[in-house]
Amino acid sequence: MFNDMNEKQARQSILKTVGEYYKKFHEKSDYKNGDRIPYASRVYDEKEMQNLVDSSLEFWLTAGRYAQKFESALAEYLGIKYALLVNSGSSANLLAFMTLTSPLLGIRAVKRGDEVITVAAGFPTTIAPLIQFGAVPVFVDVAIPQYNIDTNLMKKALSPRTKAVMIAHTLGNPFDLQTVKNFCDENKLWLIEDNCDALGSEYMHGGSWKFTGTLGDIGTSSFYPPHHMTMGEGGAVYTADPLLYKIAASMRDWGRDCKCTSGQDNLCGRRFDGQFGELPAGYDHKYVYSHFGYNLKATDMQAAIGCAQLEKMPSFAQRRRHNWEYLRKKLDVLSDKLILPEKAGNSKPSWFGFLITVRENSGISREKIVRHLESKGIQTRMLFAGNIIKHPCFDEMRKAKYGYRIAGDLTNTDMIMNNTFWIGVYPGMNDGMLDTMTNEIQAICRE
Repeated sequence: MFNDMNEKQARQSILKTVGEYYKKFHEKSDYKNGDRIPYASRVYDEKEMQNLVDSSLEFWLTAGRYAQKFESALAEYLGIKYALLVNSGSSANLLAFMTLTSPLLGIRAVKRGDEVITVAAGFPTTIAPLIQFGAVPVFVDVAIPQYNIDTNLMKKALSPRTKAVMIAHTLGNPFDLQTVKNFCDENKLWLIEDNCDALGSEYMHGGSWKFTGTLGDIGTSSFYPPHHMTMGEGGAVYTADPLLYKIAASMRDWGRDCKCTSGQDNLCGRRFDGQFGELPAGYDHKYVYSHFGYNLKATDMQAAIGCAQLEKMPSFAQRRRHNWEYLRKKLDVLSDKLILPEKAGNSKPSWFGFLITVRENSGISREKIVRHLESKGIQTRMLFAGNIIKHPCFDEMRKAKYGYRIAGDLTNTDMIMNNTFWIGVYPGMNDGMLDTMTNEIQAICRE
């Protein structure tokens, strides 16, 4: 087949065939009444598959040209100086937090026993790095119906040991960034924005729209399949601070001091000329370690998919907004029984889901609604942990009363744990799917 072709021609032939394969076996047909409606799904076309195969033909396997291209493209999309690709959103949160523990940050470095303000209503990997390191999460309640941190409680959470705030934009709805950022600035605290469920969300700041994840010191993203864009497994850390970028890059790549990418040697031109720690003079700089790091890199094949997905982000965010607004309008007739979500002020959310809280004394339970929807093929989700402190992973700390602190009470967090669920708004949904979901919710609530 390739006898009369050079390598470039052979590659083009393969990629053309991949495009044809996509159209024959992967292109999705229109939704039909009765089809299952997932809360999220991959939305892609032949470009992602062609990029994936293109990368695999090089057989570089680890991070390479596509990874570099993705990092540059993501930074440009977000309007921020630095972006680092990692292997998951959980790794992104780990890397973001651990960056703040670097000795290079001097007195501002987070030490074991220092406190970090956060919330219990969310995903566990926002707080897992804190606990694993030995920092102390300080939990405050959230406000309903925005489902984000109640900023009125932050002052109560503050102590002489507070070093940072690390919170997520819940299901794409930005938290009150202006208030939180002012609080952090006034108290010299780091701010990590867990942006894993909010890529593409925007917030009005300083008279212009800024993407969430770019207003704090560090932002994080996840590219797991249900998220705003995907590369299978994958994530990112981004910052405008050159020192934080330097630390994060070191910790992502085994903790090394060297900046050379894989396959590159002696970028600095002084590979054998330096003196580091108590190593002998001239020790190979490629094997000098300035941090206790990890290997959190993604592969070039993942990045290749991400490059194609990132081009679709504006349309993805637009469709998510349409779907959320459609659901909000159709379900407004049930506001006597359901607390419907509201977007944050000064924001344009790129929604990850549509949150619903069943009102107390409404005559119906969350369990009844969820069971009904699932029986009709409509996938539902809880707001992740609900209240993470109630989970088995906290059993030991909860019984011994150590390792975390609660500022005030968690009344709304517990309400979310007991009464809240959400349905999807992913960009592959059409109005027919949205109608099916709203019709079934109305039917069970009016039964």
